Amino acid sequence: MKTILFVLLFLSFCILLPSRKPANPALGVTANFPSIELSRIEEARRFCKTRGLDTSTVFLADMSIHSGRKRFFIIDIQKKKILHSGLCCHGMGKGSTCTTPIFSNESGSNCTSLGKYKTGKRAFSNWGINTHYKMKGLEKTNNNAFNRIIVLHSYDPVPEEEIYPDHLPLGWSQGCPVISNALMTRIDSLLKKKKRPVLLWIYN
Repeated sequence: MKTILFVLLFLSFCILLPSRKPANPALGVTANFPSIELSRIEEARRFCKTRGLDTSTVFLADMSIHSGRKRFFIIDIQKKKILHSGLCCHGMGKGSTCTTPIFSNESGSNCTSLGKYKTGKRAFSNWGINTHYKMKGLEKTNNNAFNRIIVLHSYDPVPEEEIYPDHLPLGWSQGCPVISNALMTRIDSLLKKKKRPVLLWIYN
């Protein structure tokens, strides 16, 4: 009798315990690669609001993801939804390899710079769909980007689909986030409609 009473009390206690949510809920992409932490999207939203940037869309580039997988994401901030994704090259300088990028803000480094950027003027490009967007670095880690002529552009050889387990070859980027023509076409269509700059956040 005492045993039954103990079991009933224990079960009642468990039912009354508050349910716990994950500490870092994430926006799942696919089972193939890491998901995006919702806390990062929320940080991006707050940053956009305080800096007067567009608060409906953000571009995220996660350089910790295998380069043969999609790691550039167009995010709907309000719905916390991935609209599009694609491959993205990293810079080839300072001993970067296909598997391990090295990051730098130095002129002439040919490296990707981590940090938050805002998109700028649309201009002609010699590469891809012949359109690029200027990028202004907003942090100490990338505030030299505009002088380095770091821009968002596409390049014909960048595949639209994943090539994992292969990596994107080095030499396709001198520090710019270089993406496929198909993804750049979507971004160009989106940015032409925006009245405010869009946040591009490159992180590792």
